Amino acid sequence: MDTTPSSVMERNERAVSAPRRSGIRAFEESRAFPVALLTPILIFFVLLNVIPTMWLIGFSFYRYSLQSPDPPRPACIGGPCPALFTIPTDIQVSLTQKLQIVIPAAPPVDNYIKIYNDSDIWGSFSRTFTFVILAVSIQVVLGVLLGFLFWGSAKMPGRRLALTLLFTPMVVTPVASALFWRLIYDPTFGVLNYLITAFGGQKIDFLTNNEWAFPAVLFVDVWMWTPFMILMTLAALGSVPKAELEAAEVDRMSWPKRLWYVILPHGKFILMLGILLRTIDAFKTTDLVLTMTRGGPGNITDLIGLRLYRYAFASLNIGFSSALAVVLLITAIAFTSIYLWVLNARRRNELKIEN
Repeated sequence: MDTTPSSVMERNERAVSAPRRSGIRAFEESRAFPVALLTPILIFFVLLNVIPTMWLIGFSFYRYSLQSPDPPRPACIGGPCPALFTIPTDIQVSLTQKLQIVIPAAPPVDNYIKIYNDSDIWGSFSRTFTFVILAVSIQVVLGVLLGFLFWGSAKMPGRRLALTLLFTPMVVTPVASALFWRLIYDPTFGVLNYLITAFGGQKIDFLTNNEWAFPAVLFVDVWMWTPFMILMTLAALGSVPKAELEAAEVDRMSWPKRLWYVILPHGKFILMLGILLRTIDAFKTTDLVLTMTRGGPGNITDLIGLRLYRYAFASLNIGFSSALAVVLLITAIAFTSIYLWVLNARRRNELKIEN
């Protein structure tokens, strides 16, 4: 037996650390271990998501403007409504006002009634849906086509440089892109009008023309976010097992059948995730139109995100803008539900057939 001082110290350290390791292993195998891992994430989620959302929903039932000296009051139909009881709080909602939680005697839904009766808001919704459908459809078609092109050209010279240049618009901030394209569209010194006049055409004021303003903004959004759909398409194609692709090639399966029976079942989730993210992001488009057209000319490019920005940060109408934000949140949740339903439709049909 080795009795040198160093070996004795090692044996003592192992004897001391053995119970500690067994304690850690017991904790890892206990039910408390996953709870301990999830707790920081849950705290983070509650602080940054649940509480602000509840705060937003609460304010949507109040008549409250930062430009008014009146304290927040429940937004009942027809004006101020009597309170059943009031709960004072120490929460400072402005420099001179503290929040009072008032339980009203009538439902405080006046902000939602105003939204329902406001034709301008529904006009903005209509333009936004048109913008979302056109933008996402064009981006998906172009993204899938270019994604297949790059997927099948691994040995193409300059492929990495081409992909890097193609993805550049996606990493530029929307405000910078909007300013960049405002200069290109400029009727006096913009390069686009220079090319049009060089080929014998007439100058077009893209951003103040009723017929060109909406397509001009739409084109910039397509330019910015088509690379994102290319990226999602490449990720979806990368998830397809090579063995199945090789088997389809050996069987001389046609390309439409390969796409439907081999590629789509494996890549559809990533592709649908990309479409869902683009739909929600296009629905929130604000900074692009704010920088390029400010909603004009007239209300041609007045999207719902820009209208919400005006209510919240120009009019400082906190109660009404909170109600409109809740409506937009519900719409985004509806988009998500529709996509998930479509994504799982085939599996539900297969389960019905099996049963």
